[in-house]
Amino acid sequence: PCKICGERSSGFHYGVNTCEACKGFFRPQATSLASYRCINGGKCQMTAEKRGLCGACRYKKCLAVGM
Repeated sequence: PCKICGERSSGFHYGVNTCEACKGFFRPQATSLASYRCINGGKCQMTAEKRGLCGACRYKKCLAVGM
């Protein structure tokens, strides 16, 4: 499963098993100067259904798992 959201992994991307959606999310964020802010204090649950709701928590989880 994807180490970010738990959906079925499509392979090893940026050092971690991820789905296509999380792979596609990570690269632009890693090369961008834009920043996200979490409205829930950084405590959003990351699931396949909720992964698009908070970019800040999703990016934080990407970094936490080693991307």
